Amino acid sequence: MQTVKFVKKETPRWVSGVIKTPAGAVSRVSSDWSRTDMLGMIKSRVGAYRMHYTVPPGLYAVGEATRDSDVFVTANYKLSFDIVRRALKGMDAWVLVLDTKSINVWCAAGKGTFGTDELVRQISLARLSEVVSHGRIILPQLGAVGVSAARVHKETGFRVSFGPVEARDIPAYVAAGYKKTKEMSLVKFSMLDRLVLTPMEINPVMKKYPWFAGAVLLLFGLAPTGILFKQAWQGGMPFLALGLAAVFAGAFVTPVLLPFVPFRSFAMKGWITGLLITFLTMQAMGGATGQSALLLAAIYLFFPALSSYIALQFTGSTTYTGMSGVNKELKIGIPLYIIITVASLLLVVLFKLREWEVL
Repeated sequence: MQTVKFVKKETPRWVSGVIKTPAGAVSRVSSDWSRTDMLGMIKSRVGAYRMHYTVPPGLYAVGEATRDSDVFVTANYKLSFDIVRRALKGMDAWVLVLDTKSINVWCAAGKGTFGTDELVRQISLARLSEVVSHGRIILPQLGAVGVSAARVHKETGFRVSFGPVEARDIPAYVAAGYKKTKEMSLVKFSMLDRLVLTPMEINPVMKKYPWFAGAVLLLFGLAPTGILFKQAWQGGMPFLALGLAAVFAGAFVTPVLLPFVPFRSFAMKGWITGLLITFLTMQAMGGATGQSALLLAAIYLFFPALSSYIALQFTGSTTYTGMSGVNKELKIGIPLYIIITVASLLLVVLFKLREWEVL
């Protein structure tokens, strides 16, 4: 006979108890961050861990929440949830968490997961009308693009209000009678905010860099007699350095200097910084000395375009753009990137054929 083992699920540290409601028991959460929360924040900022950094969707309580307490809505990306519960310190409130697939509020609103259907679904699952008596919910302003307040009211009876941009302004917003100041409605995206996001842009690209490096060394090492390692290093090293420079330009310099780089288009911003960094890197390596015109053409075609492509990925992390603008840039940019990559590769192949005296 097989023995079945039941594993008791460990209660998260941020859960401090339960509150009984007519709809059932609701987990009460702490407004203080533990070391585990701090570590999770750091890990979610620097890599793919963020895609698994979630809290279960549903209703949570802060303080001694009652039928008259406000209901604040957020995403199930744990960092978003943590920021909200910390902002509610000293307050009695409910937090309704939507299933946004571990995406923050603004990005999830653009993708549709922080949206009307999911909000209606969670209100129903939480039996929110049995928990609170006032019939209103407060959403973050950055979630407005994904939610139809009229539809939510029609389907659930709950009135939707859009609160401040920053969760830290919630106490002042409530104290002011649920009125936002101009400052509370202003979307800020400071240099520090952008700098914090750059590791999330750099890491995915660097995971693909070994493939790029391998292809470069193989291409430059090829000879009629086989693969020459000395030739691979001598010919490929400038390209490897320029590849790192393009990552730096697109994933770091462009985001940090975003408001200062000309043009509204992220692709153009990335191309400008990429062109500048490529030029500076070339100067640091001796400029065009000893370089074939074919290789120089490939360099100044490919690496600024690579920087542009990487910078374009930052549109998913910023409040500077909308979905229509991103789609337009992708529609124009992707075919151009493919054409430039093919053209650059052909120039390098032509250089190799001349080197082998085939042409």
